[in-house]
Amino acid sequence: MNDAIASKVLRIVAEQAGVETAAVNSSTSLEELGIDSLGIVESIFCIEEEFNIQLPFNANDPNSTELDFSTLGTIIGAVEGLVKQQNSKS
Repeated sequence: MNDAIASKVLRIVAEQAGVETAAVNSSTSLEELGIDSLGIVESIFCIEEEFNIQLPFNANDPNSTELDFSTLGTIIGAVEGLVKQQNSKS
């Protein structure tokens, strides 16, 4: 796991949830943090902006997304993969 990416994603999600970054880790779920659908969308926009990537997420139909939102670890993994793809294209 890329520590720089992980810490940024954890910080973004913690801010959206209104908790300290120390209160979240890769096994934390969005449900545990009480993040609602609007919070998910805001988190995604912040993550996309931070890393200049496009996450495969449909705000109109969040259940049809390719992205696994089960834990922050799975979100971090998806971000790492997209950043790696982006860097390989450069």
